[in-house]
Amino acid sequence: MKKIFYSLYGVIIIGIIICIINSGIFNSKNSNAIAAGEKVYQKQCLICHGENGKGEGKNAGTAINNQRYLNAVSNKDIYNSVKFGREGTAMPSYGPRLSEDELNNVVAFIRNWQTQEIEFDVPKKITGDPLNGEKQYNISCINCHGDAGSGKPKMGTALSNPEYLKYTTDKQIWIGTAYGREDTRMGPSLKGLDGVRQLKKQEISDIVSYIRSIKVKQKSQNDYLEP
Repeated sequence: MKKIFYSLYGVIIIGIIICIINSGIFNSKNSNAIAAGEKVYQKQCLICHGENGKGEGKNAGTAINNQRYLNAVSNKDIYNSVKFGREGTAMPSYGPRLSEDELNNVVAFIRNWQTQEIEFDVPKKITGDPLNGEKQYNISCINCHGDAGSGKPKMGTALSNPEYLKYTTDKQIWIGTAYGREDTRMGPSLKGLDGVRQLKKQEISDIVSYIRSIKVKQKSQNDYLEP
């Protein structure tokens, strides 16, 4: 009986040791990726997004080191933004100049800025009336994002940009509209939050449907990511 007990005890101890070792290896790999990604960021991204990712670079870019943004996007979303860029903006495509390892490493570095877990109250299925969405857009969004989402220099993103919509989900647009993005001009719009605009959830869904419909007229809806 004692032999069985000691054998089981030994197996448990070995299992714990293996878990600790594997965890250390994983953390080591992740740390290496973050360190390598920081070098890529400093060389390629710092000039616009700034040393701390707050958009304080020489060629002032979007603040990407903020918790709402980092909680709203997946690693794949960040990867797509870096690799494919955003046509019609100052954000170029880094796919031709960075290797896959470099792309993944810079994603790991940016993700490392996330220090909070934020739960967003987003509809499970985002559906809306684009006609009402256009009405709400013209009231609440047009001043910064321009007519029909065309964008305004140094004011707001071109929301109808093909590349923006191709690599941006409806959920991301909804969260950005509802909760805003700290360290940018984009304040919250959801009713009950501390923002100038006080839009109901359905009104935000209508705006998302309108923004998506602008591009659907020019490209097949199959070209876009699902929410």
